[in-house]
Amino acid sequence: MSRRQIIALFAIVWVVYLVVGLYLATDVRLYAGDSLSRVQAAQSVLFSRNPHVSAIGFIFTPLTALVQLPLTALTPIFPGMTTSAISAAIMSSGFMAGSVIQLSGIARDRGVSKRIVIPVTICYAANPMIVFYAANGMSEAPYLFFLAWAGRRGMRWIDTDDVHELVTAGMALGFAYLTRYDGAAAALAAGIVVFIVTYRRADRDNRLSRAILDMGLVALPSAVAFVVWAITSWLITGDLFAQLSSQYGNTAILEQSGGGGTGGPFQALSFSIVEVLILAPLFPLLLTIVLNVRRRWGRMGPVLAPLPLIGSVLFFQIFSYVRGSTFGFLRFYITVILLATIVAFIAVPARRATPARRLGTYARLPDLVAARTRGHFLLGAAAVVTMVVAVPVTAWGMTSKKYAPQEYALTQVVAPNPDAVDQKALDAQRSVRSFSTERALAQYLDRLHLPDGSVLCDTVYGFAVIAQSERPKQFVIPSDQDFSAILNDPVAHGVALMLSVPPTGRGASDALNIRYPTLYENGAGIGVLVLEARNQGADLPDWRIYRVTPAAQLTETEIDPADTVN
Repeated sequence: MSRRQIIALFAIVWVVYLVVGLYLATDVRLYAGDSLSRVQAAQSVLFSRNPHVSAIGFIFTPLTALVQLPLTALTPIFPGMTTSAISAAIMSSGFMAGSVIQLSGIARDRGVSKRIVIPVTICYAANPMIVFYAANGMSEAPYLFFLAWAGRRGMRWIDTDDVHELVTAGMALGFAYLTRYDGAAAALAAGIVVFIVTYRRADRDNRLSRAILDMGLVALPSAVAFVVWAITSWLITGDLFAQLSSQYGNTAILEQSGGGGTGGPFQALSFSIVEVLILAPLFPLLLTIVLNVRRRWGRMGPVLAPLPLIGSVLFFQIFSYVRGSTFGFLRFYITVILLATIVAFIAVPARRATPARRLGTYARLPDLVAARTRGHFLLGAAAVVTMVVAVPVTAWGMTSKKYAPQEYALTQVVAPNPDAVDQKALDAQRSVRSFSTERALAQYLDRLHLPDGSVLCDTVYGFAVIAQSERPKQFVIPSDQDFSAILNDPVAHGVALMLSVPPTGRGASDALNIRYPTLYENGAGIGVLVLEARNQGADLPDWRIYRVTPAAQLTETEIDPADTVN
């Protein structure tokens, strides 16, 4: 493919993903919590009462929110960039389209036949999990892009020993870590593989030093990202690893929500295996065939980069779930779709010399195969069948409330049935309505035209209210430098309203509940209830808004208790 054709392919795929994303964000208003949280983080950096870069937060890694900052800056012109999370949809759709380009690039590098490239690429791009996470603004899209980029460059380095490929792979892995913490597993695996490969093929005189140098080239960017991010977090928040130690972090969320593997290690392992098979049902069979055939060919090189690099991420997720330290979400296993696609492309021998800017001393280019044999045809057919079968199986698996708790509600988007009475359909409809109550609250508060700093809330659940508000400066939030002072004395600082959630589950970590334990129940002696909103979404709390007494800025007539959110 020419450069122009590659750009055209990227543009077409991006537009398709973006259209789906805009439909979900502006018409259906189906949002993912993590995506909306990152939108709010980017919004806080630019448009909060106290805008500063560290407002981006240290629970999540920063890259997805940072990428959204230029788009978020357009909010005064296009409010929907934040209020409808359009910035997130643009970000994820672009990265997922990029992953399609990287995967097709692997096929181009190897000269794979179009009869394999076209159906395999289409099946990856059209896989319902890939489409959904291309559209919903989550971190899966950039994560897959960086893993695909690193895997492609790693494969080229194994053949060419070109240091440029190694450096690029290292950069991609560094970005992967800044996208998701489990990118550290990929970087560690890549470093080990590079060390072993270089040590085995280098001269005896300098093999150890050469192996250490190459390992450093691929692992150093991730190591620097790890250290710099941890130290920055410690300097600003006092936590080296806020994801683990903060009251807002993953460990705390697991404890508060009762997540993690249930029923013991064996049941958790079985659950993870089913999740993998939902996304790539024939992948274990294809991988076994490819490893066997490549061992006979004496060409294991193309497998050495992607299998440990992406496989380590998959293994880490399974291990974490078995230990009960993460949730059993289907999206956490999405990397198996990426790995299956790469294995499909290397199922057949290369028909083109691996591209290289400069061949290294220990380059070993593959023997090119001009004539296709019956065996090659069968391997290609197996690769295509593996990817084709995965599409309907994944679509079916995504309808399971047990195995796809974050995706099954799409059944009410693709085929809505408002008259359904079965519990699964009702739960799916409620899930689609998630964050609609928070949107109504944001609109209600905006209509009051409150001064800056009038509404005190935490972002445990409040992020969805703040992100969907057109007046974010009205909120006092934890990233504001004076948050603690205002929390301790809201009257003296002119706070008019306090947003309260029940002090149960994740609500127990809400700063307002910690400071005022009975706030939700009775106003804690500092507030009068003016509004109660029963949440229409799934797994989200009911809200109560309390007017701080005495309220200097508001009178009884300015907040009507009857003005409730239904």
